[in-house]
Amino acid sequence: MDAFSSRTSKPVNWSAVIMFSLGFWLSGSLVFDCLVVPGMLTSGMMNESGFASAGYIIFGTFNHVELLCAATVLAGCLVYRYGYRLNSEINLKSILTAAILLVISLAYTYFLTPQMSGMGMSLDMFATVETTSSSMAVMHLVYWTLEVIKLVAATTLLRSFYRNSCSLI
Repeated sequence: MDAFSSRTSKPVNWSAVIMFSLGFWLSGSLVFDCLVVPGMLTSGMMNESGFASAGYIIFGTFNHVELLCAATVLAGCLVYRYGYRLNSEINLKSILTAAILLVISLAYTYFLTPQMSGMGMSLDMFATVETTSSSMAVMHLVYWTLEVIKLVAATTLLRSFYRNSCSLI
């Protein structure tokens, strides 16, 4: 029994958890947006008949990873602000930014990806492959707008936590 009582637990470094989650999320998003999506577009995969179902699996999986990162960042911001450091520099703006990131991830996971995949799926196997519809173009515009907002917000939040962690020395 003495082995358990002699342990001292260190508190979790929430700043590091938040920065790791944001860094992982930003790097994954940039690789996905700058390499994977353009690669699929230039190779002609997006014009294939089975792309909608494959895209749903690829994008859906990545969206769930994004959702996990966003939830970790928001939970970390809340714990960092209200439980870990009561007089911290992290203000309400950081918590709202993290909440916006979570809302964007929820929109990707439960609205955009299913809608875009549904629009792209051909239910008639004898129909010819249709070009991109205007509603799909609107969905792409919404996706890329949210993506830019997400990248700016996550970079701002990462910079804020990095500056805060450097000033604690």
